[in-house]
Amino acid sequence: MTEFLHRKGRALAIAALFLLPAFTAPLLAQDAAPVQPAPEAVVTAPEPAPAITPETAPAPATEAAPTEQVSPADAELPMVETGLAGHDLSPWGMFMAADYVVKSVMIGLLSASVVTLIIWVAKSMQLSGARAMANKALREVVKADSLETVAQVMDKRRGLGAALVKAAAEEMDVSRDLIGRVDPSGIKERVSSRLSRIEVAAGRRISQSLGVLASVGSVGPFVGLFGTVWGIMNAFVGIAETQTTNLAVVAPGIAEALLATAFGLVAAIPAVVIYNAFARSVTGYRQLLADVSAGIERLVSRDLDRKTVALAAGPTALAAE
Repeated sequence: MTEFLHRKGRALAIAALFLLPAFTAPLLAQDAAPVQPAPEAVVTAPEPAPAITPETAPAPATEAAPTEQVSPADAELPMVETGLAGHDLSPWGMFMAADYVVKSVMIGLLSASVVTLIIWVAKSMQLSGARAMANKALREVVKADSLETVAQVMDKRRGLGAALVKAAAEEMDVSRDLIGRVDPSGIKERVSSRLSRIEVAAGRRISQSLGVLASVGSVGPFVGLFGTVWGIMNAFVGIAETQTTNLAVVAPGIAEALLATAFGLVAAIPAVVIYNAFARSVTGYRQLLADVSAGIERLVSRDLDRKTVALAAGPTALAAE
C-alpha cells in the first residue's frame, strides 16, 4: 500500500513538471510586452479676463417681479381662443362678409337714404321758392283796390299767386256781359271754384314725393328687421353645422344681422323727421295760397258791388265807372 502511494505521488510530480510551462507561458509573454509611455498633458496658459468698462458692466440685478398666483382650478382650464382675429368687425367688413340677402337689404336701405336726401334738398328749394312768390302775390293783392289793378301788376310774374289773379281776371272778363243783370253771387261762386281748383292742384303738386318719405319711414325698420332675422338664421345654421358655440361662429353672423337693423333705422328716422317737417311746410303753403285766394275774392266782390251801384245810379255813373 505504501509503495502504491509512493508511485502515485511520483507520477503526479512528473505530470506537474510537464504541465507547469503551459500555464506559465502566457503570463511570461504578458510581462515581456513593452510598456507605452503616457502622453504628456498640454498645459495652456489661462486667457486674461476682459476688462470691465461702463458699457460692458453687468446691469444691476433688479428685483424679480412677483409671479401671479394661479389657483389649481384655473390651471386645469384649457386656454380657448376666440378665433375673432381673422374677422373684420368694422361696418364695411361686416357688409362684405354678410349673406347676399342681407347685402341686398342693406343696399336697398342705403338707396332709400340717398333718395330721402335728394327729396329733402329738392323739396326744400321748391317750397322756399313757392312760399317767396306767394308772399309777394299776397302783398300785391292786399294793397290793391281792384282786381284789374293787381292783374296788371301780376301780368308778367310767375308763380301760383299770379296764376290765381289771372284766373279770377279771366272769369270776370268772361262774365262781363252778366254783371248788373244777374245776381253777382253766381260770378263769385265761379271765381271761387276756379281758385279752389288751382289751390288743390298746387297742393297736390307740392306734395309729390312726400309719399316716398312716408313709405321709407314706415317700411324701413321692417326691412331692416327682415335682414336681422335672416342673419340670425344664418348664425344658427353655422352653429348647427360646426356643432360649437364658439364666439367666432356666433358673433359675426349676429353682428351682420344687427347691422341690417341699424341700416333700417338710419333710413327710417331721417325720413320720418323730414316728412313731418315737409307736412307742416306744405300745410303752411296751402294756407298762404288760401289767403291769396281770399284776397282775390274780396277784390272780385268789391268790383261787382261797384258795378251794381253804378248800374243803379244810371247811365251817367256807369259811364264814369
